[in-house]
Formats: sequence, C-alpha cells, structure tokens
Amino acid sequence: MSSVLSIQQLSKSYGPVKALNHISFEVPEGSVFGVLGPNGSGKTTLLGILLDVLLADRGDFQWFGGMPHQAARKQIGALLETPNFYHYLSAVQNLKINTSIKEKGTDDIDRVLQLVRLAPRKHARFNTYSLGMKQRLAIGNALLGGPKVLLLDEPTNGLDPEGIAEIRALIKSLNKEGITIIMASHLLDEVEKVCTHVAVLKQGHLLGSGPVKEVFQSEDILEVGSADNDTLKAVLSGLEGVVVHQAEDLLQVSMNGALDAAMINEYCYKNGITLTYLNLKRKSLEAQFMELTRTDDSQLR
Repeated sequence: MSSVLSIQQLSKSYGPVKALNHISFEVPEGSVFGVLGPNGSGKTTLLGILLDVLLADRGDFQWFGGMPHQAARKQIGALLETPNFYHYLSAVQNLKINTSIKEKGTDDIDRVLQLVRLAPRKHARFNTYSLGMKQRLAIGNALLGGPKVLLLDEPTNGLDPEGIAEIRALIKSLNKEGITIIMASHLLDEVEKVCTHVAVLKQGHLLGSGPVKEVFQSEDILEVGSADNDTLKAVLSGLEGVVVHQAEDLLQVSMNGALDAAMINEYCYKNGITLTYLNLKRKSLEAQFMELTRTDDSQLR
C-alpha cells in the first residue's frame, strides 16, 4: 500500500515546551488515520505543520511521494476550526460564498451536499440545522474541489451523541469514496470505531504508529485455578510464551498469539493437573492505551 504522507523527524518547540519531538510515521493511501493523544500532546501543532500554517523547527514531510507543497495543498481539504457560516443563509448560499473565497467554481456544491447528506436540506437556513448537520456542512466545505485527503481536527468535539454518530458514519462513508482521512482525536472510542491506522502522541513524543490492531495488540489474560496452585504455577512457568502472576486465589496467565485457552487446558492435563477454574479475559483498548502511555512515562524520565 502506497503512502499519501511521509513524516520524518518533525520537531517543533514553543520556547521551552517541545510540542513535537522527532516525530516520524507514514499515512497509507485509503486509510482513516487517527492522530491520538490527550490535549497538549501535539496533535493540532502537527496538523498545522502539515498544512503549512506552522513551520517545523526541524525535520520534513512529503505529500504524495514528494509533490511540491503548493501543488499538494490543492489535493487536501482541511477542517481545523468551523468556518464562519452565515446563520441566516442556506447551505447552498454559504458554500457559494466559500467557493468565491477559495476561488473555486460553484458546480461542485451539489455533489458535496450529496456526500455529506445535506441535499434534502440544502435550501434551509443554517440556524435551523442541528449541531451534527452544521459540522457536516463544515466538512462539506472542506470537500469542495474534490480533495484526495481530508484533515480533521477533533471532528466530533462539542457534539451530542446523535451528532457524533452522524460524523462517524460520514467519515466511514467518505473513506469508502476513496478519500484518505487524517483526523486528530483524544477519544479512544473514536479511534477504535472509525480508524484503520493510528499514531499515538503524548507530550510531543510518538509512542507508536501503524494499524490499530497492531499498535493496540490484543493480549489475552487467562485466569486459572486448581487444587494446588503452587504446582500449577510451576508447570505453567515452564511453558514458552506465557507469563504467570498470582492473583489472590487464582493465577493470571498472559499468553502470546500462538496459544489459546484450550491449549493451556490440555497442557495442564497432560502434566497431571486438572483445572478447577478457567476464564478468558481480554484487555480493553483503554487498558492497552493506559499501559502504553505508562510505559512511555518510564522511558522519558
């Protein structure tokens, strides 16, 4: 899979504060790429640099395999903050004003309104729209001209649950149309439900990047018990690919991807141990994220 964006060692400081510290990753073409991190992690700074709004202190990035930035910018739509729409004008009228500002033709307006599912309400005034509809119009504004890549900064911020669901569905729909989407978010749930790939930032440092399933690798935790847990622990500790921890009256077994609960049960039986308790638990995305960030804290000290 080719990349639409390649970032190499980007750094940016504001006085003593390092907003970005040698960030490097690639965004595959056709992906929904989440830039994930809490407030102050450097997400907005990164998007500003990618749009040539901010200058990096060092490092470089390339769009579309090295296309000149001015030409590449024409292939990129962005929503870093909500446009100033006129509340008393319709969606069509507002977009006409923005096409004039952007020096684009008006012939793309109907297509865009269809994409963001506002065609039935295109002549309704902006102040009659729900929060989700207003955000969809803002995304539609970024889609004028048919960009190949769409950059979104916290696209569901401030929306009610219905509006959040609308925007997430829209992002998936636009991606199916062939648009690569790069979105900054502090919401783990959003990344899990919408994104195919992710880069995790914390305090300007890159903690990891790649497919969501690889960055947040699923590690199974197996709770087991027997009449003699000391012997059980000794037997399991001799099995390659497991780590055994004592947890009150049970043992917790961390397994690699090559093992499963059935294999553990069979291994114990062959070694003369009958399990009286066996329960498989999976780490949540949040638990894996917290573990990742805690690991990063120890590395930064």
